[in-house]
Amino acid sequence: MFRVVFFQPEIPPNTGNAIRLSAVTGCELHLIEPLGFDLSDSKLKRAGLDYHDLADVTVHPDLTTAWAALRPERVFAYTGRATTRHTDIAYRAGDVLLFGPESVGLPESVLSMPQVTDRVRIPMLAGRRSLNLANSASIVIYEAWRQHDFTGAV
Repeated sequence: MFRVVFFQPEIPPNTGNAIRLSAVTGCELHLIEPLGFDLSDSKLKRAGLDYHDLADVTVHPDLTTAWAALRPERVFAYTGRATTRHTDIAYRAGDVLLFGPESVGLPESVLSMPQVTDRVRIPMLAGRRSLNLANSASIVIYEAWRQHDFTGAV
């Protein structure tokens, strides 16, 4: 399946929703510290409900450690500063889907890392700043999974 990476997420409910998303789609969720919350945060737990034990979640101290653990062949970094659309990618199992913190998105230092295969955007109307982090991850994961005919789904 796919591997979702949240780089320094800030808002507990977004990560809680991503935990639930990971559980229902079979994607791995990787969180890169520092996190803007404690993993025992009640808002995180409420959003993830009882899915924590069904999700594959790993916390990494930094991206360098994550890259060493993931050894990715392809990394797609989601940003408003891209021309490739999320639907233009032919996703493969094992792809890393990288999302930035809610307040600022992925910094240029991350976008320009050699591991990043491509910068990708989710289309939206002009003049809008961004989508919610968990919603963005959902859109991308379901497009990637759709391309694989929702393997494993009922």
